[in-house]
Amino acid sequence: MRMLVTAWAWPSHLYAMVPLAWAMRAAGHDVLVACQPSLMAAAERTGLPCVRVGSDVDSVDMVRGYALPTRRFGTPEAAASANGGAPRALRMFQANAEAMVDDLVRLTREWRPALIVHDPTAWAASIAAAVAGVPAVRHLYGADLVHRARRFLPELLAPMGERHGLDDLEPLGAATIDPFPASVQVEVDYRPAPIRYVPYNGPGQAPRLGPSDRPRVCVTWGTTMARVDSRRFLAGEVVRALASPEVDVVVAVTAAQRRLLGPVPEGVRVVEGAPLHALLPSCDLLVAHGGAGTSLTGLAAGLPQLLVPQLPDHQAHATRLVRAGAADLLPFDEAGPAELRERALRLLHDERARQAAACLRQEIADRPAPAAVVPWLERIAVA
Repeated sequence: MRMLVTAWAWPSHLYAMVPLAWAMRAAGHDVLVACQPSLMAAAERTGLPCVRVGSDVDSVDMVRGYALPTRRFGTPEAAASANGGAPRALRMFQANAEAMVDDLVRLTREWRPALIVHDPTAWAASIAAAVAGVPAVRHLYGADLVHRARRFLPELLAPMGERHGLDDLEPLGAATIDPFPASVQVEVDYRPAPIRYVPYNGPGQAPRLGPSDRPRVCVTWGTTMARVDSRRFLAGEVVRALASPEVDVVVAVTAAQRRLLGPVPEGVRVVEGAPLHALLPSCDLLVAHGGAGTSLTGLAAGLPQLLVPQLPDHQAHATRLVRAGAADLLPFDEAGPAELRERALRLLHDERARQAAACLRQEIADRPAPAAVVPWLERIAVA
């Protein structure tokens, strides 16, 4: 069968689907990744065949407009204005769908896939699948926050649907694949297909850290915040707050982020370009921004987490983990050196947080591997 995989141009959304895409290919299916031009380099690095569709949108500027307000940076200008009722993030997804939909419809008609697997915020896939008469299957990358905002979707998708001759659309697709542990997922009114979260963080060399006689803390700030506003990239501040004889601190960054760290205390190790899932199993605590991919990778390693969210979706994911007892949330304006250090040391010695993180790790491990989900997708495609 031909299986089309698509995401708008945000790498972490594509990365969540890569293990399943390779499982489909390993099962003998013809898999093609379709994405906007600025995601093509990341798509090519997955090793999967890929094709560009549509044009790019300045999504970084849109994200900048709905960052959480803080005393340090104030309220984003876009956040202070009304925007027609729908959450600002949904307007960004709509803009990317508009930029992709016409090309994606053409590709679907020409390539004739049996099924489309897509990031839940890549709404152009719903329209392309409906035009081609094939199932669209959402692949979540974290909590199903789109489901919570589904009342806005018909209005946002209507102009694109009408342009392609569609009177009615099902924006939640034919089915949903869910890698997020059920115990921390939001309440939904459908039955998702569970899948084991298999971390994919891009290519890179596995770090060789060796054993440590102190608790090891990994600090990472994902890739979003540095793109949105370098001042919000807190990894350097966190590292300087945590560095002490009590802990072994490792900071994971991309090569481009290295300069943003500033001075690094003696004894802190900087790991550049390493896949996060290859680093975390040797650690005892994760300190991060609360992004879904980073947090899930931490959960797959069984780590409690100290999270400092700065975007609404980061805060939503962090809150789910806090309620499960596996994380502590530190508001941005309270993330001074003393509080960071105190919270991190408390978590390192919190047996209940370790047990909660271990339970979530087991919940992830008990889910079907991506290869076991492929036959289910085949049945949907045939039906």
